[in-house]
Amino acid sequence: MDTPKVTVYIPSHNYGAFLQEAIESVLRQTYSSWELLIINDSSTDNTPEVMEYYKGDERIRLFHTSYGSLPKVCNLAIREARGEYIIRLDGDDVFGSNILLVLATHLDQNPDCALVFPDYYLVDETGGIVAHEWREKFFQSNHVFDNPPNGACCLIRRTVLEEVHCYREDLGAQDGYDLWNKLRKSHRVSNVNLPLFFYRRHDSSLTTDSRRILAARRHIKLDAVAETLNTYRPLVLCIPCRQNYDFVPNLWNRPLCGKTLLEREIEKALRSKLFDTIAVCCDNPGAREVMERYADPRLFFHARRREDTIRSASLALTLDSLFSRIDPDRRGTTVISYPQAPFVSLESLEEALTTLVINDADAALGMIEVDEPLFKRGAHGLVRINPFRGVRSDFDAIYQQVNTARALKNRNVDKGALDGPLVVHFPMQRDEFFFINSAQNLRVAEALLRDSPPAGKCS
Repeated sequence: MDTPKVTVYIPSHNYGAFLQEAIESVLRQTYSSWELLIINDSSTDNTPEVMEYYKGDERIRLFHTSYGSLPKVCNLAIREARGEYIIRLDGDDVFGSNILLVLATHLDQNPDCALVFPDYYLVDETGGIVAHEWREKFFQSNHVFDNPPNGACCLIRRTVLEEVHCYREDLGAQDGYDLWNKLRKSHRVSNVNLPLFFYRRHDSSLTTDSRRILAARRHIKLDAVAETLNTYRPLVLCIPCRQNYDFVPNLWNRPLCGKTLLEREIEKALRSKLFDTIAVCCDNPGAREVMERYADPRLFFHARRREDTIRSASLALTLDSLFSRIDPDRRGTTVISYPQAPFVSLESLEEALTTLVINDADAALGMIEVDEPLFKRGAHGLVRINPFRGVRSDFDAIYQQVNTARALKNRNVDKGALDGPLVVHFPMQRDEFFFINSAQNLRVAEALLRDSPPAGKCS
């Protein structure tokens, strides 16, 4: 057999129900210079039996491992690959018949390109098409690379994978995000606006384990900013509170399961090792007394002007006066931590910072993507602003931000704003998206903490 141009590998962990369809989609390729590695990783279903059907094809090699780790499987494939280009097809997904032809031709014609990926069809468990998902074209209409492609079905030069030391094996998820961060600033990447594979979403797929993915992504970001974080200092965590203008006076001092909202926020902030200054900003000196109960040299009290605390005043006014004391040159970066958002994790606050640094953005906001129908008023009644048309670009996504996690460059406030020209986002868990702005929400927050003692420590 001649040396193949493309190595395809299919990892399968208990994907026996879908594996034959995935393998057959490789055999149907219009491009002929390929080899296929099928890797069974610790499956307890019929994956080995399905693989046996294909052991006589000289283009196919079979592997059985007990790694229990997708990144380790990926690295095995890279070591065994003979092709110049390499692509992963997950055991529950399906290639379109032209994917290798289109993507290999693109890399052949663009020698400066390290990675290329296509659009795809989102399908359900039975293979029914749910949507055509496509990405705006890089370097033409899309100039921000904060949103990585699907980890599978990207064609990558094998030499580049080896150059960046392949995949991290200490992560159980987010192999695609890790690779994207390694490549996007040092190599050229491309996308092709053709739907060339079928991406299956079902209950047992990795993408449904959102907490596992979030944890891995945060780990990657922390490691990625380690060498550049000093250029964004001083790193400030600001806890803004006020005496009036909330639904009750001194909301920050309201007890929630035995601790005030401010105490909870201070204790959360003190667990972080990232921030140089933790600034409590309030127009009530009582907040200083609460802060001074904690013996940490990073704590700093800033007295807000009353006129800066009214509901129509931007927080930028408070930050401007704060920075005149702790960062007069506006070189640093600040994360806002609201006492009214007690369910926001420290990890999300730190991710706001690392997301800003990774993208060298002016601001980074924690968001949730809005899937529910949204409407605006039109000339003839209500008009849906996010209709489902079966074809969806990444520019069609609508996000919601509720003052739960925000990072900003301190220089933004010179123009009276929290955000600047380049604003990026990171996804958060829905259970963090809770802001206490009413007596009812306060009661709900207390009930939630009471029902989840490990998180809230409410006895």
